[in-house]
Amino acid sequence: MSALKKFFKDTIIYGIAAILPRAINIGLLKLHTDVFGADRYAVNTEYYVYAAYLNALLTYGMETAFFRFFSREQEKGKIISTSFITLLVTTTIFLLLGLTFAPEITTALGFEKIMYVKILIWTVFLDTIVVIPFAYLRVTNRPIRFAGIKIANILFLAILNIVFLWMIPNGVLSEKWLPDAFNFYIKGEAQVIYIFLANVLASLLTLIVLFPNILKIQWTYDIQILKKLLVYGTPIMIGSLAYVTNENVDKLFLGEFIGDAEMGKYAGCYKLGVFMTLYITAFRLGAEPFFFNHAKEKNAKNNYATILKWFTILGAIFMLVVVAYIDLFANMLISKKEFLEALAIVPIILLANLCLGIYNNLSIWYKLTDKTNYGMYISIFGAMVTILFNIIMIKKIGYMASAWATLVAYGSMMVISYILGQKHYAVPYNIKKIICYLVVVSILSGIAFYGPLRGNYFVSTLLVLVFLTIVYLLEKNELKQILQKTALK
Repeated sequence: MSALKKFFKDTIIYGIAAILPRAINIGLLKLHTDVFGADRYAVNTEYYVYAAYLNALLTYGMETAFFRFFSREQEKGKIISTSFITLLVTTTIFLLLGLTFAPEITTALGFEKIMYVKILIWTVFLDTIVVIPFAYLRVTNRPIRFAGIKIANILFLAILNIVFLWMIPNGVLSEKWLPDAFNFYIKGEAQVIYIFLANVLASLLTLIVLFPNILKIQWTYDIQILKKLLVYGTPIMIGSLAYVTNENVDKLFLGEFIGDAEMGKYAGCYKLGVFMTLYITAFRLGAEPFFFNHAKEKNAKNNYATILKWFTILGAIFMLVVVAYIDLFANMLISKKEFLEALAIVPIILLANLCLGIYNNLSIWYKLTDKTNYGMYISIFGAMVTILFNIIMIKKIGYMASAWATLVAYGSMMVISYILGQKHYAVPYNIKKIICYLVVVSILSGIAFYGPLRGNYFVSTLLVLVFLTIVYLLEKNELKQILQKTALK
């Protein structure tokens, strides 16, 4: 099996692992927006912003460092054990300190109940200690088991959401089935805390399923390996914190500057951009171990160039389809009309996420050359752009400022990474075609969303067909070669 063929095969499996759970999560958006108004939905959003920051901080780049050194070190068992034990120890310390100072943390973060903070701490703890076991499944080419566990997690999460937020409040199921530990459950009333509770229970299930893998880890520790992991991973951690800032700080600013209701609307429609996030996540899960494992092959750079081009093409198709049928998707996934006021952010967020996906592809240059400091600098620059743009513009144009800030940040990061990458690890990317596809899909998406015939699905379909035709005309020779090889096999 060729390297590219294996890459695309694994990416499809990882895609299922990424897309199905997030698709179910999108489905939960309808339940959440039906049960909660925009102001209460903002509490849910703020909660997961803090969770994202904690996850980035507590993993401190160990996952990417694990991939890097597992692919080239001889004593792979020590890489596994050292990285896992390190995360286990530091995360356990976080758990103990977090529970001890939960009252103070609750006040500092402005949460209504201490239970919110306790559940947050336990969730982050459980999610962090399974990072290395999941990474091991990926690097050893076990995508099916990886996908199965991820899907089981989200199915369990979805079931608990439905039970807590719909079945019990509507009398479909009696609250008597709940154990005594759930004595805080308010009969007949849907509460935001139940979303958090479902999350921590799903994370616990994942740990239980992965526990046999954890038991197989050799309990050996190597300080020299730890130093290598930390030196490589620390800039990744700082970059991850900057990424979380790019993704989430806008929601905190919106709540502070123009109120929770407006932030809730923005956050609800922002989730419609998750279609692109699904695609990017699926790609990243397959791409990261592939890029490291095949870096020494003669045609590695040509493969990277081919992958980026087709990533851009498929991402552009995703973007155009979502924008062209945006009203259909929005009405399917969002229950209350108040959320739809922020629908104009979706095309911008989709394009921003596509730029982020391209940046993730381009970032392989600093990961393969061990120049992760550059990734940190680029991410910090993007975070600064996001923060400044939001602070200056939110009071002038509201939540649209946050959408444009995301696009400007990711677009600039993409350009900077390409320029630096060509100096340190030149890859023959077909930049003219990539720019062409980005420009064309932006124009067609603008026509679909802002044009006078928005909502006319004949026109929407025609716009998608126009883009597909352009792709065919530009890529027909390569497509024919692919079809011929497939036919011969």
